[in-house]
Amino acid sequence: MRSVSSWPLASKLAALVATLLALALGSIGLTLWITWQLDGGAAAINEAGRMRMQTYRVALMLRDSPSDVNALAHQFDESLELLEKGDPVRPLFVPWNAEARERFARVRAQWQTLRPVWTRARPPAATDVAREAGHFVLLIDSFDSAIEAQLARWTAILNALQLALLVLAVGSALALLYVGHLSVLAPVFRLTGGLARIERGDFDTRIEVESQDEFGQLSAGFNRMAQNLQQLYAGLEQKVREKTASLETERARLAALYEVSAFLSEANTLDALARGFAQRVRRIAGADSVAIRWSGEANERYLLLAGDSLPRFMIEDEQCLASRSCLCGHPQSMPGARVIPVLAAGPGAATLGHCARAGYTTLVSVPVILHQRTLGEIDLFFHEAIELSAQDRDLLDALASHLAGAMENLRVTALERETAVSEERALLASELHDSIAQSLAFLKIQVQLLRDALPAAADSSVARIVDELDAGVRESTGDVRELLVHFRTRGNTEDIELALRTTLRKFEHQTGLATNLSIEGHGLPLDADVQVQVLHVLQEALSNVRKHAQAREVWLEVQQSPLWSFEVRDDGEGFDAQQHRPGETHVGMRIMRERAARIGGEVVVDSVPGAGTCVTLTLASSQCATPDAIHQHGAEAA
Repeated sequence: MRSVSSWPLASKLAALVATLLALALGSIGLTLWITWQLDGGAAAINEAGRMRMQTYRVALMLRDSPSDVNALAHQFDESLELLEKGDPVRPLFVPWNAEARERFARVRAQWQTLRPVWTRARPPAATDVAREAGHFVLLIDSFDSAIEAQLARWTAILNALQLALLVLAVGSALALLYVGHLSVLAPVFRLTGGLARIERGDFDTRIEVESQDEFGQLSAGFNRMAQNLQQLYAGLEQKVREKTASLETERARLAALYEVSAFLSEANTLDALARGFAQRVRRIAGADSVAIRWSGEANERYLLLAGDSLPRFMIEDEQCLASRSCLCGHPQSMPGARVIPVLAAGPGAATLGHCARAGYTTLVSVPVILHQRTLGEIDLFFHEAIELSAQDRDLLDALASHLAGAMENLRVTALERETAVSEERALLASELHDSIAQSLAFLKIQVQLLRDALPAAADSSVARIVDELDAGVRESTGDVRELLVHFRTRGNTEDIELALRTTLRKFEHQTGLATNLSIEGHGLPLDADVQVQVLHVLQEALSNVRKHAQAREVWLEVQQSPLWSFEVRDDGEGFDAQQHRPGETHVGMRIMRERAARIGGEVVVDSVPGAGTCVTLTLASSQCATPDAIHQHGAEAA
């Protein structure tokens, strides 16, 4: 058998840790077992207390309602059986010892004596029942005391074990320190001393090998290193040149990472971020074309965010790419660039053939991963066959990680803006409710009092004025209520469909009009703050339908691609859109256009008298959401 000094360091540490771990696990297991016993004993004490309460209930019931005693007697039987057999699920079990078993036997025997007397057709006298119940309760108390005494002993043992665990922890720390000093620190000191002498130019330095473990191997390796340094010192200049070239390569990679990081930190829209990143990563990687694709959580669809130098037919045909339908769009859960020969797929492979048509020979696919979730990929296209070094792969993985982080920052920023707007609108809603809404309610009451105060023979013009006042107050009250509802409506970063359905449901509740919602196409979801503005434009359009259209039904149609568009259409009376120009008095239409312009969109109103009105909101292509929202939306888009 080998001596301990010849053991590998890992074996020494493993043996020590295994010993300490076995002791710790044994102590912890015993502690857990005692705790289990204490929990079961506590439940048993509670059950014994329940038996005491049941005894008093039986005594009272024998005096007031003897016919119901049988049910309580059955419950008492169940309690005795539960205490005797236990219930490991709760847990509940009596910590049996000789004293507890003897006292439990007394309780059971006494109950067997009392049960037939108490449950017979003619119950005993109340004084006898009270006396017997008191004696029986004393027996239960004695049984309860026996359990408590046993639990007290277990508690003392538990305290002792906890103290032992504390001692074990302190002893383990000291043992680890001692073994670490002998096995690690002392050899390290010898190695550092030798390195210091080597640093001073003393290449004759050697370290004595005192063991056969890893540090002994290090010592032997150190001696070989010192010997090789003596032999290779003449070729040092060549090695310096090689190292300088390697450092220059690393410097170029770091400069590329810094450039991309600086750009990503300054980009404030997803469109600008994706396009700028595509241009830079194409230049850094030396690729002929680049495509940045984003996927949903199910990874069934890959949406084209941006591209650089891509053929037009690829941009048009691969806006929404089904997963695994071509060489692009293969979900990966781990980072790592894949080099894919385009022509190696063969004529029988299930590919679209766009890469071969464009003349590409090699595709490099880099997954974009955020928090261990595959969000999409960066596709680099090359006209020539290439090979990636390990450093190139690391650089591409780092760039993909920076892209994911930048898009996450955009998402967080958008959520902060949306939260700030929502908080401000909630404050405005509170102010409206506490000021204008209360004043309108007061005016409504005053108008009603004015109408009631009018004499029967009052002038008809006065009554008409009162009616007009009442109608005006009611209309103002309705407008304020609608504002309060709209102020509290928030978007949904995962999918705008839920917010749209909520808005239409509130509209139906207010007006009684039927509404219809249809959503078509596959597109990137909207940013949180953009969603808020879209919802407010649609709410204003619905408000106009309520006030002016005299409609019976309303349709909301949403197109997600190629651009987001929202169309609110009704079957109301309509108007002449050519002659009806929005002026200073049409505040709602002006605000709708201002909100649309704020998010890079446009509002168009079409109407024909007698044929209803159509309000269309169209957004610019850059108003898409940040990566997390896209990822959450993926299942819906698929």
